[in-house]
Amino acid sequence: MSKTLNVTIWNEFRHEKQNDKVKEIYPEGLHRAIGEGLPEDYHITYATLDDPEHGLTEEVLAKTDVLIWWGHAFHHEVDDAIVDRVHQRVLRGMGLVVLHSGHFSKIFKKLMGTSCDLKWREAGEKERLWVVSPGHPIAEGIGEYFELPHEEMYGEHFDIPQPDELVFTSWFEGGEVFRSGCCFYRGNGKIFYFRPGHETYPTYFDTNVRKVISNGVKWAAPTDRGYPTYGNAKPLENIKSS
Repeated sequence: MSKTLNVTIWNEFRHEKQNDKVKEIYPEGLHRAIGEGLPEDYHITYATLDDPEHGLTEEVLAKTDVLIWWGHAFHHEVDDAIVDRVHQRVLRGMGLVVLHSGHFSKIFKKLMGTSCDLKWREAGEKERLWVVSPGHPIAEGIGEYFELPHEEMYGEHFDIPQPDELVFTSWFEGGEVFRSGCCFYRGNGKIFYFRPGHETYPTYFDTNVRKVISNGVKWAAPTDRGYPTYGNAKPLENIKSS
């Protein structure tokens, strides 16, 4: 029997309180809509920016198999000590799924080591996401492509390290393209960045988007492998003195 995954979904949860359009689309918050799209047998915990320790206490993270991160306008308010705490958990095997404008989050930038900058435009244009790695488990159940009728545009160049695996590439109605489904390995941890999800569009109710996020969580889940040992090491074999 497979282990039940413990998933923590983190969201700033500010736009939904401050912007009537966002509140109308996501009255319970983006995090709740994302959680509703995950399999029912997952154990889900919700955490937001204004919770104590941003909801990411040592206890919560210790029980988290995969952390989903949505952030946008308040990255600077995330405490560096909490970022370091999440970073260490990822290196030790916790999965991380970063959504949309989470590309500018402190944790994603720390793991990537680059600016993570890009071009953007909010014009409500069509986005077509092409599957460029059809055998990848994150693309399971997705056709050759799928479309979102209205989304914010992200365009290249996306200043990230070369992805270890690229699953999706987006094309936008205005002509830009973007690496929109990127996989990375850091330490024992796996990271999946997935582009769609601007707060003024109902993207997280889309069947394909929900399927991709579910697949991404499953892919990023920890393995049973222990954390490597580092530092001074005793020889495995006898060393002959010269």
